[in-house]
Amino acid sequence: MRLLIVGTLGGQLTTATKIAMDRGASVSHASNIDEAMSVLRSGRGADLLMVDVNESIANLLENIERERIHVPVVACGLETDAKAAVSAIRAGAKEYIPLPPDPELIAAVLAAVTEDRRDLIFRDPAMASVVKLAEQIAPSEASILVTGESGTGKEVISRFVHRKSSRASKPFISINCAAIPEHLLESELFGHEKGAFTGALARRIGKFEEAHGGTLMLDEISEMDIRLQAKLLRAIQERVIDRVGGSKPVPVDIRIIATSNRDLGEAVKAGTFREDLLYRLNVVNLKLPPLRERPGDIIELAEHFLSVYAKANGVAAAGLGEDAREVLLANDWRGNVRELENTMHRAVLLAGGEEIGADAIRMPDGSPIQAGPGHETAARAAAQAAEAVSTVMVGRTVADVERDLILDTLDHCLGNRTHAAKILGISIRTLRNKLNQYAEEGIYVPQPGELRAHT
Repeated sequence: MRLLIVGTLGGQLTTATKIAMDRGASVSHASNIDEAMSVLRSGRGADLLMVDVNESIANLLENIERERIHVPVVACGLETDAKAAVSAIRAGAKEYIPLPPDPELIAAVLAAVTEDRRDLIFRDPAMASVVKLAEQIAPSEASILVTGESGTGKEVISRFVHRKSSRASKPFISINCAAIPEHLLESELFGHEKGAFTGALARRIGKFEEAHGGTLMLDEISEMDIRLQAKLLRAIQERVIDRVGGSKPVPVDIRIIATSNRDLGEAVKAGTFREDLLYRLNVVNLKLPPLRERPGDIIELAEHFLSVYAKANGVAAAGLGEDAREVLLANDWRGNVRELENTMHRAVLLAGGEEIGADAIRMPDGSPIQAGPGHETAARAAAQAAEAVSTVMVGRTVADVERDLILDTLDHCLGNRTHAAKILGISIRTLRNKLNQYAEEGIYVPQPGELRAHT
């Protein structure tokens, strides 16, 4: 975590600095608001500002908002200065820390600010295979395209990749391409020089330079204007950027992770996304399944969110009742993990006993959650399929079942050995050895692009 301390307060902030560093924070200092803004523009960045309450916090927050810098501000002041504390909170400070500093209070503030919901909770095999692939490619420098419906956890898996990479000690910077007006996005990404356009009062470092040495996540990349995509392509290929209004290229060392909830192949066909950029980004595709296709994760995630929000609301954690489990499993979760999280937050607030019952699993307006369309039919079909599989496997050897699984998976992948090995969770060498064995036994093994003739 990067902490920027602004002001002096007669040396009291020096003690706060030591406490923060003991808690693992990387700390830098600025003597006043202007110096702090210079640090933020320079690309050194900060995850939290701890500011002397005697500084003009309102002015600082105004400057941050005007320059679209996103960083929380905490005010610090002497215990007796209650009036200044109230003014700081009214101005927009997230918290007020009285000085001399209490180590536990500073630790709590740091923990609250740096909480990024980065827990990767999963149990379902569909999600486990994605996580396994993410772990395999994390140490590489390959660009990654993370796809999936809204709310499936694209930023969570992106942060997971960063933490597992050799860049873990460097910044993870994210920018939502859909949330920033088109005419401002270029400056946000690449920065600008003083006077480059109206309102550019000083040089500003963009997200590419801020992420130097680390990872840059381009969220909802499909929403980027196609003209800006050309500049992005050059930055990825040549690892240099041009600030708006700049006269010389700036080298950058970053890893790119892009996310999208749209089909970029269709966007290419529609002419709204560059095909060459898609190839650059899509070296590896982490495709997150929607929650309805990973039912094994629903209860695991629900219990995790119950624990999180019970703690946040200062109540005892309650267990999930059987009727609540049935309701959760019956829903199709069109909003995916994000919808489930909000539902469990409500359940914590609505539950009246030691157990979360079905009556606490409700919509935002308080109405009961209805089972997803076709749930009973789907559940019945799943039960019948499970029974059929069990019947078919009874009386067969493990070797026979393994052989059919491998060959059916190969069919599913149109003979592609690499894809089949990933799905099966075995090495490509093991798969080839098995296929050679089957061929020697006289069993037809399809070549890439072929299917077996089923009878």
